[in-house]
Amino acid sequence: MRNKIFILFTTFALLSFQTPKEKVRLFIAGDSTAQTYKENETLMRGWGQMLQHFFTDEVKVVNHAIGGRSTKTFIGEGRWDRLLGEIQPGDYVIIQFGHNDASTRPERHTSYVDYKQNLIQFVNETRAKGGNPMLATSIVMRTFKDGNLIDDRLKAYPAVTRMVAGEYNVPLIDANVVTRDLVLMLGDEASKPFYRWLGPGVDKSKPEGVQDDTHMNELGANQVAMFIAEGIQKLNLKGLSEYVELGELIPFTTITDSIK
Repeated sequence: MRNKIFILFTTFALLSFQTPKEKVRLFIAGDSTAQTYKENETLMRGWGQMLQHFFTDEVKVVNHAIGGRSTKTFIGEGRWDRLLGEIQPGDYVIIQFGHNDASTRPERHTSYVDYKQNLIQFVNETRAKGGNPMLATSIVMRTFKDGNLIDDRLKAYPAVTRMVAGEYNVPLIDANVVTRDLVLMLGDEASKPFYRWLGPGVDKSKPEGVQDDTHMNELGANQVAMFIAEGIQKLNLKGLSEYVELGELIPFTTITDSIK
């Protein structure tokens, strides 16, 4: 009897002092479309800000995305090195750039050749730290002309991202395709509520109103975050995909009506 009590007490003690399971960390390297914004300052939201909602508590999203950055400036400002310094073996990193690499502003612009090399650097250095890189193409820019979607401002940067993913065996989330499909199905007017199309007096950061075809509000950012989470789930990434929790945000009845 005394031995049984001792065993029970020892088992209870071991269970009580077990170290809590460490969360899987999912880092984001990207630009303003993924950035986390202060909710009391603007209605603009990034998909990285919303991504945590689509995972169980076993995953912690760490968002390093910041507005106005290309692969060149993210490296040049030391932001990549800071992210890299936090990576531990087993961590995941989503890398999504392109909007600012395509910019004509010389301090941001990155040639296709340099853009490819920068993505390769991100992939190799993540792997060298024992991390798991993922590449994501840029979300579509909602540019309509005469009722037709003409997303030509991103140029071939999504294609270069796909190329690197294929050549270096990197899991790819083709956010450009899924967001483009969403905007195409919704059409010009019905897709505006997903983006930062706001009238005067709605957002104190833009009191005069704004018509922004690049950045999203909460509805759009949540939808893109769901697309990213769905992509991760489909990739069957060990220690990450099983923790995805999806919801349904697309107004499918609206989409169905718009394509009848």
